[in-house]
Amino acid sequence: MHKEANKKRIRKTLFLTVIMLFAAWSAYTWHPVTERISPDITKETGDRVRIVLVTDLHSCFYGKDQKSLIRRIDAENPDVLMLGGDIFDDKLGDENAKKLLQDMVSKYPCYYVTGNHEYWSGRVSEMKQYLESIGVNVLEGECVTTEINGVTLDICGVDDPTYMSRKEWTDQLQSAYEGTNENHIKILLTHRPEEVYEYEKYDYDLILSGHAHAGQFRIPFINRGLFAPDQGFMAEYINGTYTLSNGKLLVVSRGLARESTPAPRYFNHPEIVVLNL
Repeated sequence: MHKEANKKRIRKTLFLTVIMLFAAWSAYTWHPVTERISPDITKETGDRVRIVLVTDLHSCFYGKDQKSLIRRIDAENPDVLMLGGDIFDDKLGDENAKKLLQDMVSKYPCYYVTGNHEYWSGRVSEMKQYLESIGVNVLEGECVTTEINGVTLDICGVDDPTYMSRKEWTDQLQSAYEGTNENHIKILLTHRPEEVYEYEKYDYDLILSGHAHAGQFRIPFINRGLFAPDQGFMAEYINGTYTLSNGKLLVVSRGLARESTPAPRYFNHPEIVVLNL
C-alpha cells in the first residue's frame, strides 16, 4: 500500500510539473516580437522605405490603451502601416482595435484590407466606414499610388473572399493590378497567404498577408504549422518569406492574436513584421 501511494504521489507530481511547464511556456509565447525583413527590390533610386505589417490583432489586449503594442510599432519609425485583416474580431469588442488604429492613423499613412473574422462579425460595412472616417485607406480591389522618401509605391489590396464568389475575388485581384505601373514598386496587401497560384499570375514585387497564425503550433526547424485555416494540417505558408515561382516575394505574418484564440500558441510568438525596402 505504501509503495502504491508513493507511485500515485510521483505520478501526480509529474503531472502537475508538466501542466506548470505547459502553462509557463504558453505565457512566454504570448510575448510579441518584431521580425525584420529586407527585400531586395531595386526599381528606383531613393531613400529606404520602412513598412510595418500588422495582421490578426483580433482586438486583443496589449496593455492599457494598447501602449505596449504602440511602443513596439513606434520604435520602428515606419513610413507606412499595412493592416492585413482581422484587426477587429467577431467575438471580442472593438475597443482595443480602435485604440490602436486611432493612434496609428494620427502618425502614419495606414492601408487596410478585410479578414474573415471581420466578415463573420456581420459588421464589416460598419468597420470599413469607421476606418474611412478616421483616415485609414480601405482597399477593396483598388490600387493607391504614393511616393515615400523619393520611392513610388503602388499599394494594392483585396477583400477577404469569405462571402464572395471566386470570380468576384479574382476580379478584385485583376482590378487592383490594373492600377499598377511597371516602374513602381508594386505591393499587394491581402489577408490570405495560401492563394499562391492566384498571386503568381501577377507581377507584384511583394505580397503581404497574415491569416495563418503560424499554424498556432509552429513546428521548429521545418517552419510548418500544425494546422492553419484554409491550409489544414502541416500548413506551408505560415511565417516569414516565400519566393514564388515568378521570383516575387510572399511575406506571411504570424499575427497578434492572443486571448481571442481557443488554443495557445507554441513556438509562435505574436509579431509585427518590419520590411525595409
